[in-house]
Amino acid sequence: MYKACIFDLDGTLTDTLESLTYSVNATLSELGLSQITAEQCKAFVGSGARKLIERSLEAAGDPELLHVEQAMEVYGRIFKENCTYHVAPYEGITEMLETLKKAEVRLAVLSNKPHLQTKDVVTTFFGRDTFVSVQGQQEGVPRKPDPTALFMIAKELNVDIEECLYIGDSDVDMETGCAAKVTTIGVTWGFRSKEVLKEHGAVYIVDQAEEIISIVKGEK
Repeated sequence: MYKACIFDLDGTLTDTLESLTYSVNATLSELGLSQITAEQCKAFVGSGARKLIERSLEAAGDPELLHVEQAMEVYGRIFKENCTYHVAPYEGITEMLETLKKAEVRLAVLSNKPHLQTKDVVTTFFGRDTFVSVQGQQEGVPRKPDPTALFMIAKELNVDIEECLYIGDSDVDMETGCAAKVTTIGVTWGFRSKEVLKEHGAVYIVDQAEEIISIVKGEK
């Protein structure tokens, strides 16, 4: 049985696509640029806010990224106000987390979303007591797929890295787990396909949240 589960946030625990798309398009609108689609936004997320904005600017008519610094300032303001806009946990997530917590599995979140917004979303939808550690992208800590933050969280949870599972929905998440030599679970309800998850090193792939419980207990 694994002792700890470390989860990605966007596309794994919570459906944040509408929130992200809204905030990006409000940013682009303020800069006088064209809008992106939800499908484009889905493809652009996973590597942090700056990469999301850079990719969105390229798609919206600024291939040379002339507006990137201004866009980051605008996006930071807009997203701070809208990070929970139409956000909801995916089906079965809340129940799965409750079951793991009752089984004394230590729970944590590691996201490339900005740190304050990561904590805001987690607190809003899961309360303050579900997760032992919640980490978003912050200065001084390399973003995923660098495994540094994963090692930091394992230490905070007081577990060996091989006793952890890392659960995510993207190629970046699978690469993060592989870099840390952590067993990875790819979820199919998020932002990337099953094929992408396999290609980037998912050890397990699940279609429903409850399947994670079986993996944690060693039943799958």
